[in-house]
Amino acid sequence: MMPAHSAPMNLTHHFLIAMPGLEDVSFAGSVVYLCEHSERGALGLIINKPTDIKLQGLFEKVDLPLGRPDLSDAPVFLGGPVQTERGFVLHEPMQAQGEQGEESAYASTMVIPGGGLEMPTSKDVLEALATGAGPRRVLVTLGYSAWGEGQLESELAENTWLTVGADLGGIFDTPIDKRYDSALGLLGLQAWQISPGAGHA
Repeated sequence: MMPAHSAPMNLTHHFLIAMPGLEDVSFAGSVVYLCEHSERGALGLIINKPTDIKLQGLFEKVDLPLGRPDLSDAPVFLGGPVQTERGFVLHEPMQAQGEQGEESAYASTMVIPGGGLEMPTSKDVLEALATGAGPRRVLVTLGYSAWGEGQLESELAENTWLTVGADLGGIFDTPIDKRYDSALGLLGLQAWQISPGAGHA
């Protein structure tokens, strides 16, 4: 039997909260939602760094109408430093009409265990939004964040990140400028308590 401490860490459907000492420009002050984490590495989207592009503008760039007035002013987020020319959509689950079971309504979708959220890697969801359909709550990013094998674990060992189970309200409902504090609040913390000078007289 394997000792418990050697079990692989799995932070899928967790938030990574950047510690104040993290100076990497891409990640300073960020909250990352982890869509996937295994011994092979991790993949996530930063949920609190809006770009100056609105969803309406992104749709115009890909030659699609946006049939969802409720989303036209929603910001597109910088999801991370990888593939920043590609759009990624995180959304609530949408069952395909008339089908039972766990199948996503969209082709080539990553269904995130534990959270019920989905991240399609196809244009289906954009086409649905173009027609005025699609999921009610979406977060669209350009780019994503990725860690190679063991990389995130070593960053965690260096106290680069705090981790906490993700809260869907923190992704979709919390005002963007409050998402960092809201994620810290899930740990019962406030920003001043983790500042580099905290605890030193």
